[in-house]
Amino acid sequence: MVLNGIKGALRIGQTLTVLSRTGINWLRGDRPPTPRLLRQTFENLGATYIKLGQFIASSPTFFPASYVEEFQQCLDRTPALPFSVMRRILQDELKVPLESIYAEIDPVPLASASIAQVHAAKLVSGEQVVIKIQKPGVENILLTDLNFLYASARILETIAPKLSWTSLSGIVEEIQRTMMEECDFIKEANNLKTFRQFLLDTHNTDATVPQVYEQWSTRRVLTMERFYGVPLTDLETIRTVTSDPERTLITAMNTWFSSLTQCEFFHADVHAGNLMVLKDGRVGFIDFGIVGRIRPDTWQAVSDFISAVMVGQFEGMADAMVRIGVTHEAIDVNQLADDLRRLYNQMDRMVPDTPYAAEEAEDEVNNILMDMVKIGESHGLHFPREFALLIKQFLYFDRYVHILAPEMDMFMDERLNMLH
Repeated sequence: MVLNGIKGALRIGQTLTVLSRTGINWLRGDRPPTPRLLRQTFENLGATYIKLGQFIASSPTFFPASYVEEFQQCLDRTPALPFSVMRRILQDELKVPLESIYAEIDPVPLASASIAQVHAAKLVSGEQVVIKIQKPGVENILLTDLNFLYASARILETIAPKLSWTSLSGIVEEIQRTMMEECDFIKEANNLKTFRQFLLDTHNTDATVPQVYEQWSTRRVLTMERFYGVPLTDLETIRTVTSDPERTLITAMNTWFSSLTQCEFFHADVHAGNLMVLKDGRVGFIDFGIVGRIRPDTWQAVSDFISAVMVGQFEGMADAMVRIGVTHEAIDVNQLADDLRRLYNQMDRMVPDTPYAAEEAEDEVNNILMDMVKIGESHGLHFPREFALLIKQFLYFDRYVHILAPEMDMFMDERLNMLH
């Protein structure tokens, strides 16, 4: 306990050093735009703040557009620790000679992020696996940083009471809950097993998740089947494993859509690195550290919202937004519908005759979402983070449609069971 206290004090000292260095550079004239300055500072502060940056990037309902956009660049790639350090953690966790489990372990990691490092290995029984190993001291750093942030948020809320409706301290608590879950690999292993069971229950043989080797997994170590494949965005290479990339994309989307109603959670981070097309053509979902849970009544409202968007029915959109959001006041649904109608009319006037490039189209979708959220908030609505997570996954899939099936209409294609 004393040791953890000393480590915590040292961590706060490190944090203050980085912040003072940033302040000195600013006084010397190094003054990038505030969102970029904040992102660079977060990356220098390490694990917790990188995760916080990714939270900002995935929460357009909480943060201004300029910050959401800037923090898209907040990459969770950190320098690899020497394998001798990671091996020691592996040994401490598994408590038997490693040679009795693994025939070989590649000392060069496949990936190194703020919380964990991933190494390729081969079991003595012959299976190719990956081992996700938590970096030393991560939990202590997270708890120290988050307690520091929580205390700062409470002080800010006291000084500026208007901020308390945005509930900075509530946001920090939510981040703490999700981050501590990410530190518990038993939870991730259970998520993998739950999703595998969901695939079995829905007779889905076109998608899969890695098999977990539970006897060689703990809270800080996760040993699982190694997948070989290509990212969903690599069109040229995808053609080498499937003759119909569009069909593969539909499989991925339908699997994810059906998880919204038939699994106890949805995969809340379907970026290209976490969706693979395997050599046998199946879609592989990996990395279940971040999942979202949505209540059935909220999902019904989201479903109604999407249906209303598809047919341009503004009263329906407004009604669904009120059911999704959280509010302290009475909402005038008709006024909200009028504001949404005005936004759409304005967009119609702005839309050029020439088709967008894929990047511009994605920006446009993101901007529309942000504008709709802003309109909702101007009426006193605040949207839960699960809604932002959901919408972010829709935006990822929208990007994949542009790359793999540019002719497909994500909202109207009958092969997609988006709302079932």
